[in-house]
Amino acid sequence: MIGGQALIEGIMMLGPEKKAVVVRKPDGELEQQVEERVLIKDKHPALALPFLRGVVNFGSSMANGVKALMYSAQFAEEEEEAPEEPSRFEAWLEKHLGSEKAASFFVTLAVGLGAAFSVLLFFVLPTFLTGGLLYFFPGFPLWGRNLIEGILKVVIFVGYLMFCSRLKDIRRTFSYHGAEHKTIFCYEKGLPLTVENVRAQPMHHPRCGTSFLFVVIFVSILFSSVFFAFFQFTNVWLRTLVHLLLLPAVVSVTYEINRYMGGHDNFLTRICTAPGLWLQNWTTFEPDDSMIEVGIAALKAVIPEEKGKDRW
Repeated sequence: MIGGQALIEGIMMLGPEKKAVVVRKPDGELEQQVEERVLIKDKHPALALPFLRGVVNFGSSMANGVKALMYSAQFAEEEEEAPEEPSRFEAWLEKHLGSEKAASFFVTLAVGLGAAFSVLLFFVLPTFLTGGLLYFFPGFPLWGRNLIEGILKVVIFVGYLMFCSRLKDIRRTFSYHGAEHKTIFCYEKGLPLTVENVRAQPMHHPRCGTSFLFVVIFVSILFSSVFFAFFQFTNVWLRTLVHLLLLPAVVSVTYEINRYMGGHDNFLTRICTAPGLWLQNWTTFEPDDSMIEVGIAALKAVIPEEKGKDRW
């Protein structure tokens, strides 16, 4: 169940007990931050039940990811550059809330904005584009409307990944993504965590977040197609509202699907994971040895002392 995320010149790894962030500083040294994890399911066991844990874990993963990204960004500037003065708003927050609460505020804000951007781009925009197109064809069948919306969701998602992969800085981050995958594969196979062993592993992993997001979109298409087959709404605003209301159920179901596929390897799961693995051609690139070293350091820091505690 160890998973990770690529950062700015670094990698975050999440284990069952610890979270580790390892960043390559401009001077070439590794900066390592390791924290004990307090899982939500330990505090609230009910939230670990199937179809509830999906939304909770998704939100928790976003929060951990944004926090780790903000941490790694501190080392992205050149060492000789003077630190920027905090803005008046940042100074006000730190004065009234304290540095920890101010940092928590910005993490929460970033998570909220990131989620809102994703929903607008991949769910709201396709609905509005379809509504605008079919304004000129009022007699268009509802099944056709659902089909066009679904196709637009996939096209926008794939186009977004292709666009990001062409940006130089993001492409380098995606190479760290490759190092994260290779390191996890090496550990899952029980091999010693060396640069040579890690480099020989595949880049594309079935439990990758890219695959998860693709399944989210696919499941959302199925959900909305079934719902709108019974409730034939054509109003753009009403359809958008329904998409948003269905989203928690979509994420919950997707989480259970990915959890099953991550723990099984058979003909069916290989077919289901194939589209997500294909999409990783735009989000995962070959790392160099220095990136692999970061991945190894991050993974070693989260391996539990009790053998087998990290099984899926």
